[in-house]
Amino acid sequence: MSSSQKNLSNYEGAEVPNGAAMCIGIVVAEWNIAITGALLDGAIKTLLANGVVEKNIFVKHVPGSFELTIGAQFLCENKTIDGVIALGCVIQGETRHFDFICDAVANGVTTVSLKYNKPVIFGVLTPTTLQQAEDRAGGKHGNKGDEAAVTVLKMIALKKSL
Repeated sequence: MSSSQKNLSNYEGAEVPNGAAMCIGIVVAEWNIAITGALLDGAIKTLLANGVVEKNIFVKHVPGSFELTIGAQFLCENKTIDGVIALGCVIQGETRHFDFICDAVANGVTTVSLKYNKPVIFGVLTPTTLQQAEDRAGGKHGNKGDEAAVTVLKMIALKKSL
């Protein structure tokens, strides 16, 4: 279901795990900072609301979405961090730059996750317009940061349960 038909801040399915014993890394792109800052605010709010201790949330900024993968890798190298959220926003422009960046980041996040056997969550908006980004960063469709935070908690809990 597309996010235009869903509020990203509503959690469906299993209960959200308590994150009291979890350490979470968040890597945030500075490009489109009004959007990525809102995503970060949503992620932190959701982590705290679900028991993650503030001192166990490690936030690092990178210049743009392309750098999210190496930032996530740096965080994954820290053995105390259980999972990472990668937050960015790439708005489609007139060139193919959008395609290359989005593809590289999606593949990079997956690669880092598999390399370190830790959940690395793709919290990158890929809208056509700024308005679509705003709608998904605390606007009428909720906040993708909330969704990414719930996802990392669920994936860490899954790993710990095995």
